[in-house]
Amino acid sequence: MRRIYLDHAATTPVAPRVREAMMPYLEEKFGNPSSIHSFGREAAEAIDEARQALAALIGAQPEEIIFTSGGSESDTMALFGVFQARQNKAGREPSRGGNHLITTAIEHHAVLHTCQALEKRGARVTYLPVDKYGLVAPEQVAEAISDETILVSVMHANNEIGAIEPVAEIGRICRERGVVFHTDAVQTIGHIPVDVGAMNADLLSLSAHKLYGPKGVGALYRRRGTRITPLIYGGGHERGLRSGTENVAGIAGLGAAARLAQQEMAAEDPRQAALRDRLLNGIEERIPDIIRTGHPTRRLPNSASVCIRYVEGESMLLNLDFAGIAASSGSACTSGSLEASHVLLAIGLEHDVAHGSLRLTLGHDNTDEDIVQVLETLPPIVGKLRAISPLYPGKGAS
Repeated sequence: MRRIYLDHAATTPVAPRVREAMMPYLEEKFGNPSSIHSFGREAAEAIDEARQALAALIGAQPEEIIFTSGGSESDTMALFGVFQARQNKAGREPSRGGNHLITTAIEHHAVLHTCQALEKRGARVTYLPVDKYGLVAPEQVAEAISDETILVSVMHANNEIGAIEPVAEIGRICRERGVVFHTDAVQTIGHIPVDVGAMNADLLSLSAHKLYGPKGVGALYRRRGTRITPLIYGGGHERGLRSGTENVAGIAGLGAAARLAQQEMAAEDPRQAALRDRLLNGIEERIPDIIRTGHPTRRLPNSASVCIRYVEGESMLLNLDFAGIAASSGSACTSGSLEASHVLLAIGLEHDVAHGSLRLTLGHDNTDEDIVQVLETLPPIVGKLRAISPLYPGKGAS
């Protein structure tokens, strides 16, 4: 059976060129980058090259890149780091402190759960609503900012519905008001052009395994002059902001993935967008009672998401998997839960509709043949599940 992978928002396969770039640092070039001998220098050079490649991809300076274990750590470092730095500063200069953070109702749990943890430590958090497409209005951000606001965190694009937020506008508002702006760009780096300067970003999170790199490595962009307090102390690695011996092979892989993205993005974006539109249009033509989720045009080129009424998402996923098609329902981090997606509820969908969510995210290896196979496979599955659903008004119809 030919297998089709349509869950690239959850993770991507390691690209062959990335794997090749990593292998020397798992074999003969195994040195600790803090060592001064030739083995250490080889490892340190790999980290420097990766830092330069990643900085070039996002329009940053190499010294503004902090390597981490992935997107969740980068998000936590950004939010905790700014909050703690401001609290420490407030102890010395009370007029310069503040405890207010602003985010949105549809952020990844790495941000939302960090905000909840900070609330237990005295932070006040405003969770802004989004419209039916999943977009937050910059005007709402501006209205929510107060003299106590220290940080705004708005994701670049949503991991479930692919909606691309107006981060450049939000960043401009934050810059004018003297508020630190963080964006979770885990879903966008390597998939659409990202320029931290144009976005007015002070902090930006990313993860290697979302752009054909290895799992367990990511980065936080920190604009020069943005004060954060470290989460991890020790040997003073990463300019004292993230101690711990670096994952050299993983970082080399992230650097290679960044170079690959720069070379291939211009061609891959329109190709995947065409496949995405064909997939969405085909589902809509073949299956009644569906709702497209996300913005019609402000969306990631590889992201197709729908809610199919009268069907449970988990049942669809199992049936698709039996047919050799890998997809997801909601985000990968919450697909094991029976609760409806917080993102889909935030855009105004009812619980029973949100439970029928289906996310299909494309990648480099997907082809027209894959789309044909999905469009042939999915409608009979939906018809079968609706036939046994007590909620479906037209039992037996597909």
